[in-house]
Amino acid sequence: MSLTFDFVQPEPAATDRITLFCDVILPLPLPKLYTYRVPYEMNDDVVIGGRVIVQFGAKKTLSCIVAAVHETPPALYQAKYVLEFIDDAPVVTQAQLKLFRWMADYYMCTLGEVINAALPSALKLSSESRIQLHPAFVREEPTYPLSEQEEKIVEALSTEDGKALTFTEVGDLLGSTNFHKVIKSLIQKDVIFLFEHLADKFSPKVVKKVRLAHHFVAEAALETLFQQLAGRPKQLDVLMRYLQKVPVYQNEYSNHQGIEKAYLTSAPHLSPSAVNTLIKNGVLEQFDVIVSRFPLGDSPEAKLHFSLSEAQVAAQADILQQFTEKDIVLLHGVTGAGKTEIYIELIRKALEGGGQVLYLLPEIALTAQIVTRLMRVFGSRLGVYHSKFSDNERVEVWNGVLSGRFQVVVGVRSAVFLPFDNVSLIIVDEEHESSYKQYDPSPRYNAREVALMMANFQGAKTLLGSATPSVETYYQTRAGRWGLVTLTKRFGEAGLPEIELVDTRKGREQKTMLNHFTPELMSEMERKLALKEQVILFQNRRGYSPFINCLDCGWIPKCKNCAVSLSYHKHAHELRCHYCGFHDRMPVECPACGSRNLKTVGFGTEKIEDDLKIMLPQANVQRMDLDTTRAKNSYQQIIADFENQVTNVLVGTQMVTKGLDFANVSLVGIINADSIIHYPDFRAHERAFQMFVQVSGRAGRKGKKGKVIIQTADPAQVIFDKVIRNDYLEFYEYEITQRREYGFPPFMRVIRMTVKHVDQLVAEQAAILLTQELVDRLGREAVLGPEAPYIFRIRNFYLQEITIKLDREHTVLKHAKSEIMAAINVVKDQKEFKQARLVADVDPM
Repeated sequence: MSLTFDFVQPEPAATDRITLFCDVILPLPLPKLYTYRVPYEMNDDVVIGGRVIVQFGAKKTLSCIVAAVHETPPALYQAKYVLEFIDDAPVVTQAQLKLFRWMADYYMCTLGEVINAALPSALKLSSESRIQLHPAFVREEPTYPLSEQEEKIVEALSTEDGKALTFTEVGDLLGSTNFHKVIKSLIQKDVIFLFEHLADKFSPKVVKKVRLAHHFVAEAALETLFQQLAGRPKQLDVLMRYLQKVPVYQNEYSNHQGIEKAYLTSAPHLSPSAVNTLIKNGVLEQFDVIVSRFPLGDSPEAKLHFSLSEAQVAAQADILQQFTEKDIVLLHGVTGAGKTEIYIELIRKALEGGGQVLYLLPEIALTAQIVTRLMRVFGSRLGVYHSKFSDNERVEVWNGVLSGRFQVVVGVRSAVFLPFDNVSLIIVDEEHESSYKQYDPSPRYNAREVALMMANFQGAKTLLGSATPSVETYYQTRAGRWGLVTLTKRFGEAGLPEIELVDTRKGREQKTMLNHFTPELMSEMERKLALKEQVILFQNRRGYSPFINCLDCGWIPKCKNCAVSLSYHKHAHELRCHYCGFHDRMPVECPACGSRNLKTVGFGTEKIEDDLKIMLPQANVQRMDLDTTRAKNSYQQIIADFENQVTNVLVGTQMVTKGLDFANVSLVGIINADSIIHYPDFRAHERAFQMFVQVSGRAGRKGKKGKVIIQTADPAQVIFDKVIRNDYLEFYEYEITQRREYGFPPFMRVIRMTVKHVDQLVAEQAAILLTQELVDRLGREAVLGPEAPYIFRIRNFYLQEITIKLDREHTVLKHAKSEIMAAINVVKDQKEFKQARLVADVDPM
């Protein structure tokens, strides 16, 4: 059944009452805000930044954010009434709204698209949102009294285990449209949980606890129990350990709370079976407790103690001094220089001043390792935010920032959306990373740039950190706009690793290659493993093989949706597209000629892992790429195994290049450097230099002399000399000269237009018309294209690209965006191009 609304206009009680209207941000790609009328009796309920329920279209109901309140009715349509107000306090702050408006304007998207990306799903209610009973709720013993409507919802959810109701079904059940405050009340009472999709159903964190059965708490009963257990020493030991931890006589409530079962079962001198026997015999009671994933108490682990080196102290003082004159400072430190310790000290100072801190990292893998260290310093004041969290966990962090519970948040790019309103310091670590850029869907933002604007709006300072800064960032320091602090030496006794180039072309000619490994790399791996040291191998391609082909007729399997070959994944024994996710079974014979002579071509991380397990049977080899890190806690587990030296060799894609800190790694191998250098992009050399230096920096970080072996078929490439000498300045001078000569950032701004259509000819024609319109408005010299990209079809859409180069002046950029939007509208107004998608990407990476 669909949920419809027949809203009757309330009669005003007095003629002098004010009629209010509110402009709302719907989570939809609408160019303008939509205006709704506030019912008279709700005038006092409306709050900017709060959520309201509205009807949009014939039947759809949505929650949206109030952006403005006024007394002006819309001129072009009859304003519908707001159906319900959910919040009596903002869930989106004024500071956020200002930042979101800037994002919509700068990245040429709608405010609705920004809100849709920013809010966790559980804050975006719609007629298809779902609710389920909280696993900790006991219907027979409710913590809070329930109203009649609340009881009715609970009864409907209790009919079967895990049953869920959509909002549409809740409305039908209660026979009312105004039920959202009932939902909110049940959430606050911990009776239900809210989720958006079936895949997001809440899975709580459960801790098993035990306590002494209440009838044994009395002294006489306990003495009798001791006598009964006199002949069972293992059970008696368990009971004694429990009583040492829980003073049942002094505080009976402490017994009611109990202790974690693991405290007893994990003790080395106690028997887990004895614990279970006591539970079975009714001496101990076992019970489950739902706990927050972000505990309020400080971490029980030992606090992290460290002392800054002389160079770190000097760098920190330099940063603070430059912050007195500049709002943005770049900390340019070689890999392993100890930037994280400086960050921690700066965060401490910011918190002492009463401000909030946002610490951005490019990868979840990095988050997992650094959070452990930060938690030991900042305890319950630290929140963590990234895409592997469930929706309910993200809402918990969101509300924690709003309430002030979390003063420090460490997260990936989406953390810039959190409701900060008193930020005093933003740290963007590994600021050069392309992972900070969102490609699809809109908004196609760069978290580094958004963080800089957030800091600007809130009067905060921003520290950018990198061993290989982006060319644009370093240019700003050279121009004197941003501060620069440099760390040239590694922390402690560690020195920079020795880098060796090995010629794979010569190896193949002389037939000395062992699968995809040169003899030099293999012998060095064997030597390091014999010394009980660890190895990281980097290959920038996942899967077992980039493609397969028939040796008889030349057939190569292609994706049915994209203009790419399918990659072979041996573990799943299937062919996959890395662009759209299409997969197919591995054929036994060629579908074109029937031959069984099929061969895998090339290699990815999966094949390297497979080969190494055969070639180095003494080593424990593990892989870290997109395929092995899909599960929520897989990053943490892989990193923990490597950190604890359970794993000897870690094979990975770009994930292993980004800031990971392992004490026992003494060798890094780059398997195929050439695939990174030879890429059709003006940033190819910059990315290659950054990647080589960053992955090299994983070796020899804690006193051991590290070594890096780079396998290449072209050792004479000019970039390798700069990598070997770790000469960023020489690389920068070379790169900035090229950028200036050919008109690329930082000297020009780039906007890339992509035209998409399921028909190739229509895509080409639409791109030609758009190019003509852009040339008429911006001039021929500013517009390049159109042309088909290297991969010209993705997800069944044919692509055409147009590159627009503009002067960096703000007024020029603002005018150009206006003209670009006008050109887009001209194309969209043509009947034959109605279904074409025209996508603007500002500052593409």
